[in-house]
Amino acid sequence: MKVINVEDAIGTVLCHDITRIIPGESKGPGFRRGHVVRPEDVSELRKIGKEHLYVFDLDDGYLHEDDAARRIAKAAAGPGLEMDEPEEGKITFTAAMDGMVDIDAERLLELNALGDILFATIHGNQLVRRKRKLAGVRVLPLAVPESLVVSAEQLLAKGKPLVRVRPLKPARVGIVVTGSEVYNGLIEDKFGPVVQGKFESYGCTVLGKHLVSDDQTMTAKAIRRFLNRGAEFIVVTGGMSVDPDDRTPAAIRSSGAEVVTYGAPIFPGAMFMMARIGDVPVLGLPGCVMYYRASIFDLVVPRLLCGEDVTREDILALGHGGFCEGCTSCRYPVCGFGKGA
Repeated sequence: MKVINVEDAIGTVLCHDITRIIPGESKGPGFRRGHVVRPEDVSELRKIGKEHLYVFDLDDGYLHEDDAARRIAKAAAGPGLEMDEPEEGKITFTAAMDGMVDIDAERLLELNALGDILFATIHGNQLVRRKRKLAGVRVLPLAVPESLVVSAEQLLAKGKPLVRVRPLKPARVGIVVTGSEVYNGLIEDKFGPVVQGKFESYGCTVLGKHLVSDDQTMTAKAIRRFLNRGAEFIVVTGGMSVDPDDRTPAAIRSSGAEVVTYGAPIFPGAMFMMARIGDVPVLGLPGCVMYYRASIFDLVVPRLLCGEDVTREDILALGHGGFCEGCTSCRYPVCGFGKGA
């Protein structure tokens, strides 16, 4: 910061608000701190009694807060994002598409530790819809040394983008509905329509639903039938408990699928199975998926649709944050459920 004659201040940044008083009418800031002095401002500044100004001189290796925020935002942004223009020095990131948001939390911490850079995000590893606000960045002072911004840019150039949105890849989905009571027409299938609606909300195409009894061989054949029809994703609803009539886990195994995990530290969703036949995910869905707005389905399926290789360790990590509080008014995904991993 330095004192400078007003006529020499063009192109510099004001360090403080300058008050303009119009007797009997108003009193307020005529020029805000952070304002870059323009040639036409000189006469106005003189009219309100300013011959000298406290300024940051951008020629002395400093960047205005807006320019610094733009450069840091550009370096941090990966695909699938939109950025607005600075408002009070802050740039906001929004999702340009539906998809999974990824945040590099370790480098986010390193970036904020540089000092005078403030970068905040939502939790990563969650499905976001287009236009959702994801992050914001600004610098603390009105102007910062350009060397600080260069350090931030170098940090952000390492590895994957700090923030990105991975698009969902719509899949052809087969749904196998288990249960002798449904197969024999004793009750109406309520599970299949719920799962179909969820997949269609992700842009997927449901190839159809096969109703099967609580028979291991019949269920396994239904899975293989969808595979032969070109299904890229197969789910089996129900039959996932420890009841002796619930045989879905055994049926998935006998279909030729390789089990990744059976059981998940997620409530609701504990009796969940994830398996694969080649590149095709085969999921065993517990009944809670039918009743709860948010469950293991909503935490895992979008990641799979983005092409992520979800592992057993990934599922186990969901235990931190995997307890749904059962709020009277569900606000998911704007809550902590599934956000710990």
